[in-house]
Amino acid sequence: MNKDGLDVAPGLLPASFPRGMALLQDPTLNKGTAFTQAERDVLGLTGLLPPHVNTQDAQVARVLENFRRKASDLERYINLAALHDRNETLFFRLVVDYPDEMMPIIYTPTVGLACQQFGHIFQRPRGLFISTRDRGNVAGILRNWPHRHVAIIVVTDGERILGLGDLGANGMGIPVGKLALYTAGAGVHPTQCLPVLLDVGTNNEALRRDPLYLGLDEPRATGHVYDSLVDEFVHATQEVFPGVVVQFEDFANHNAFRLLERYRDRVPSFNDDIQGTAAVALAGILSALRVTGGTLAQQTILFQGAGEAATGIADLAVAAMVAAGMPETDARRRCWLVDSKGLVVAERTDLAEHKRRYAHAHAPVRDLAAAVNLLRPTAIIGVAAVGGAFTPDVLRAMATINERPIVFALSNPTSKSECTAADAYEHTGGRALFASGSPFAPVARADRTHVPRQGNNSYIFPGVGMGAIVSRTRRVTDEMFLVAARTLAAQVTEADLAQGSLYPPLPAIRDVSAHIATAVASVAYRRGIAGAPEPADLLAHVKAAMYEPRYATYVA
Repeated sequence: MNKDGLDVAPGLLPASFPRGMALLQDPTLNKGTAFTQAERDVLGLTGLLPPHVNTQDAQVARVLENFRRKASDLERYINLAALHDRNETLFFRLVVDYPDEMMPIIYTPTVGLACQQFGHIFQRPRGLFISTRDRGNVAGILRNWPHRHVAIIVVTDGERILGLGDLGANGMGIPVGKLALYTAGAGVHPTQCLPVLLDVGTNNEALRRDPLYLGLDEPRATGHVYDSLVDEFVHATQEVFPGVVVQFEDFANHNAFRLLERYRDRVPSFNDDIQGTAAVALAGILSALRVTGGTLAQQTILFQGAGEAATGIADLAVAAMVAAGMPETDARRRCWLVDSKGLVVAERTDLAEHKRRYAHAHAPVRDLAAAVNLLRPTAIIGVAAVGGAFTPDVLRAMATINERPIVFALSNPTSKSECTAADAYEHTGGRALFASGSPFAPVARADRTHVPRQGNNSYIFPGVGMGAIVSRTRRVTDEMFLVAARTLAAQVTEADLAQGSLYPPLPAIRDVSAHIATAVASVAYRRGIAGAPEPADLLAHVKAAMYEPRYATYVA
């Protein structure tokens, strides 16, 4: 398959190539009004389309005009989903050309609302739904997927969707959105992407009472039933799509950590909520340190949250400190966690395993505000989906302790953000180095206009996935996420930092992803875990492999 998704040269279409209405109904091949007259004549399209032949740019102008007419973000999401379903190339052209407008709709924060409304806005299936009733036939279901060159799978069980909790089968919106960003952000061909929802039931009673809910109407499976389905699924992915990369997405803490440990050395797999979030947060810290000065080892990082995101970020920060020569025990003491019961300290007996490595000797502390005043952190990072957790008192305390406090409100959607950008600047006298999980508009103050950017995983996971695909790595390692973080931070310019931006602009995401993919693939080659031959110019090889959403020519 070439980068345009064609297995044949123009003019040599096989007899099985769809024609007429069947071609117009295939989103991977449809060009709509952009089919040339020669293509219309040969492919049985004459009369099925208006006579004027549009350029793709003219089509983009039309769909953009209609998109902007929509009254709400949910309507815009539905509009883009319909475009995706009828003309995939045009959909991705729009997202690539207008990332600042489109990414907040197809991904955070709007995708959260779309998941909540999934059964009410459902139009046509996208991805595979695999339920506990399918045990024993998972490989067969994977073979139902129409594309044979799948290289990346994003899978969720819907239990912890963003900061919204258990959404069951409604969680399918997340893998669909993630994989759209793999294509738009890193050029992974759309036919190489497969979204999967493991429907193991839901404990969300409101959903189960909803007559339009599309998932299993039963409580969540646990224990052997759950584990056997996941195990069969993981092994079936490698049987049906050998070497496919599996990204675990939005699993609850009690499953996320153990599934990552179980499969990370068996198949090329990773958990974006643990490792991707870690890399993007570490990149933001590294960018901030270019402003504040000092080293990572000199920072004290306090997390609002103690789940997979918090411990994932802490683990990667520790790995970076250790790589710089700091003893691991000392590095871990630079990271502190606050959960729903207060500061995570050694004397507590109620701690889950993943929290214990950050449970330091300290007197009990009741809440985040008290922890800030006692520990005097240089950075606070919110990843617990507790909206408003960074109160004015917390922000003012951070500004008293630090000349340039690092404040990352990474929870999403926007309703779960620990603070707004405006609040962060207002209560720190405009001195905060701020990043967020959901987008915020620039904030104008008397001294200057601050341009905050999202500390969003979309800067990381597309490039990591592309690097894994290009190298055909047998494992996705923590070292790959560390180099991804460093590479992302290196793409931030001095002009970005001067306006308060700790990440590059979204229109640069494809170039950023190409560099991250190159860095990730380099690790695979250096560690001897790559299955593909190493090219002489790896960056050029990555860029050449990136899908460009332009129409193919079917008839010369």
